[in-house]
Amino acid sequence: MLWRHGQTTWNLERRFQGTTDIPLTETGVLQARRAARLLASLDPDAIIASDLSRAAATAAELAVLTGLEVTHDPGLRETYAGVWQGLTDAEIQERHAEQYAAWRRGEPVRRGGGELETEVAERTVPVVEQAVEKLEEGGLLVVASHGGAIRVTLGAMLGLDPQVWGALGGLANCNWSILGESRRGWRLLEHNAGSLPEPVLGDDS
Repeated sequence: MLWRHGQTTWNLERRFQGTTDIPLTETGVLQARRAARLLASLDPDAIIASDLSRAAATAAELAVLTGLEVTHDPGLRETYAGVWQGLTDAEIQERHAEQYAAWRRGEPVRRGGGELETEVAERTVPVVEQAVEKLEEGGLLVVASHGGAIRVTLGAMLGLDPQVWGALGGLANCNWSILGESRRGWRLLEHNAGSLPEPVLGDDS
């Protein structure tokens, strides 16, 4: 399970956060507490999180309820976006129009001189896979991270071409996506969810 952090002031202002360490708002803390109550009922076996405070604080709410220790890993940080960080969406479009348009088209772009999305996946996926390997069969791992980092992690783990990773819509604050292992590899079971998962009953279960 990949879980996005709660709300921050920069989320509200539509500023690109990247690796800038922006804390949760009061609303963000409440979002994390609400989500944690739901996720705790699934009896997770391990929690890992980005070391940026917004993700770490989100994970901490689940740790309080489960008694699990959170492992923090900088490999789960959001995409580093250089000079884009701290700018609003409108400012990025105005100052870096060509680069912004290329990114929106799904082209590989070092936004603001920062990381490629494939480079982000190259650091996030091993962290998740190594944590999964430590679980007993059927165990549940909760990964508290960031919207962009989660999207590229999902795309890479599902074996999707990087050009179509954008087809995976963004996650709302404190929503999550769930991957499950199958004979064919990873499957996307839930995406941008904010309620407990329901069993899949039918021909595609």
